[in-house]
Amino acid sequence: MPELPEVETVRRGLAQACLGVTCLGGEVLDRRGLASPQSEAAFLHGLRGQTFVDWQRRGKYLLGRLAMMASTSRTGEGHEPGGWLGVHLRMTGQLLWLEANAPLQKHTRVRLFFEGQRELRFVDQRTFGKLWWVSPDQTPEGVISGLQHLGPEPLSPQFSASYLQERLRDRKRPIKSALLDQALVAGLGNIYTDEALFLSGLHPATPGSELTFSQLQRLQSAIVQVLETSLREGGTTFSDFRNLSGVNGNYGGVAWVYRRGGQPCRVCNTVILRLKLAGRSSHFCPYCQPLTSHLNPEAKNNFAI
Repeated sequence: MPELPEVETVRRGLAQACLGVTCLGGEVLDRRGLASPQSEAAFLHGLRGQTFVDWQRRGKYLLGRLAMMASTSRTGEGHEPGGWLGVHLRMTGQLLWLEANAPLQKHTRVRLFFEGQRELRFVDQRTFGKLWWVSPDQTPEGVISGLQHLGPEPLSPQFSASYLQERLRDRKRPIKSALLDQALVAGLGNIYTDEALFLSGLHPATPGSELTFSQLQRLQSAIVQVLETSLREGGTTFSDFRNLSGVNGNYGGVAWVYRRGGQPCRVCNTVILRLKLAGRSSHFCPYCQPLTSHLNPEAKNNFAI
């Protein structure tokens, strides 16, 4: 599933490509891509004649602010609000900004037509991704329920070691599982939690409540480091992620541990192992991220190369 760097990469592409361009209409090829309104006609009617004046990201959600433009201004200030377009890519969703005559991708779910013979296409092989049109008299949070309980952005000042200490104080579950909880921190997933735990020297099964403040400082710093590195690389592509132009992300080539089970650690040459936690795979180096004595020894039985 695309995580913060991938979604932010798409947001930056959208902000560069399609601000100030008016939507002329569209076509819904598969209504499973629509979350709200579920009526194809209502969804397209809400977007027709609207112009994107801003693109924002909240966690793994994309939010395009719309306005009925009275001029060529790109700010939307003083113009009639047109609501929002919300997007969640889920596991395999892609947004592509293409020439209108470009060949249609096999799993295209929604096409939006724009001035200048351009299209914004929503392509999704697994059909888990969703689009929302939010009317001007509603807020994105009021329509997109997933926005209501998100924790702070990991690159914001609110995400600190002190914040983690307070939120993890009574949490006995593994730190890897805790970091995947979007109510704790928005935008993280399997890739960057594995990477950050490696850089901070923490075993993924360590209970969150047992981490010291110094360890939490290292963890917070490592999360910021891996996210900023991935943003510079355009995100990670292991299977489906593409940026707005259809280009792969490059972070996977420099990953420390993620999907490197059976390969040597880039630091100590120890074989990278894989551990199942709450049904999710965690990749780690047993030397750089040692299993401490307070963990259940039976956890070792779940290790795999």
